[in-house]
Amino acid sequence: MTVFGLAALLAPVIGPTLGGYLTDFYNWRYIFYINLPVGTVALIACWMLLDDPPYLKAERAELLKRPLNFDYIGFGLLALVMSSWEIMLSKGQQWDWLGDVFWRIQTLAVLFVGGLFFLIFRETRIRNPVVDFRPLRERNFAASCIIIFCAYGALYASSTSLPALLQSLFGYDAYHSGLVLSPSGIASILVLIIVGRLLGLGIDARWFIAIGLVVLGASAYWTSLLNLQISPWQVVWPRVVLIAGLSMIFAPINVAAYLYTPRELRGAAVGLFALLRNEGGSVGTSMAQTIQERRETFHELRLGEHLDPFNPNVVAFAHQSQAALYRLTGDPVGAKRMSLQVLENLRLQQASSLAYFDVFWVTGVISFALVFLVLLMKRSVAEKGAQIGGE
Repeated sequence: MTVFGLAALLAPVIGPTLGGYLTDFYNWRYIFYINLPVGTVALIACWMLLDDPPYLKAERAELLKRPLNFDYIGFGLLALVMSSWEIMLSKGQQWDWLGDVFWRIQTLAVLFVGGLFFLIFRETRIRNPVVDFRPLRERNFAASCIIIFCAYGALYASSTSLPALLQSLFGYDAYHSGLVLSPSGIASILVLIIVGRLLGLGIDARWFIAIGLVVLGASAYWTSLLNLQISPWQVVWPRVVLIAGLSMIFAPINVAAYLYTPRELRGAAVGLFALLRNEGGSVGTSMAQTIQERRETFHELRLGEHLDPFNPNVVAFAHQSQAALYRLTGDPVGAKRMSLQVLENLRLQQASSLAYFDVFWVTGVISFALVFLVLLMKRSVAEKGAQIGGE
């Protein structure tokens, strides 16, 4: 496991709890500085402990002898593609996606598709591209990119939906939400260490990727079966299992991705892999928000179909709640109105919870579907003496 990987694993453990603490006692803006000490420690440790292999040093020395030949056009196209993509993802649900009456999303979509087409067309035809797509010709690397993209989408979809669920429907504050999420970081570290050792013994990385995806899908489905009458520990364990499943994927996916990639293309492969990994997180966050909001509207309508005067359960609830409220207020008209409002609040609460659970259900389906992609990959056993690292 690399130093960067360890720092990335410690951040989710420290961040949510410490972030909640600072939110309660200091100005909320200070929580964004939590990454500074962790990042500083990781930077210093990498500078002291890590060293480039000889072939990279030779390649860097050779490049320094050549005149600067930077791909400005490719860089501009990449900036256009990424900015259009990120704005479209962040504002898509707010602007109603392709239903945007002001054609903002449609314009961004055209810029993204057109820019991506010209970016690929240009970068595959010049000698020194800013984005090298050649590593994608290798089957293992292409499959690994898809898997890591979707895995990080699942991670961010879960990491944004679960705290929102706890704080909006369970009444948790930021501090207690962080406490619920923190144990998963410990499980992640333990699983990464064990998987790294087993990979070093020559076990095929595909087994760990497939098992990790199955565990990820099972934990997401487990979370989708929860309800609003659960204890904190009933949230902790599905989260622990989910992060454990993801941790089973991270180190093996590095082995499978780069094992058959030519050495001269590994630098480009690392950059492309990291780009797709980060974009998977953006897509996961946007997907979770879109699914949650749209499914909430769907469930509100479906639940409302059964709330009518001909439903005996509704009538019994109305009589009982009106009688209780009348005893408290002494106002029969006000008691009836408050009873209807209580029923409406329950409908909205249940609809919102079902929408959040639908996000986890979709995450589970995607994870199970990715298992079939592993079948297309070639045998991936770590080279003897190789350093196994997690993302």
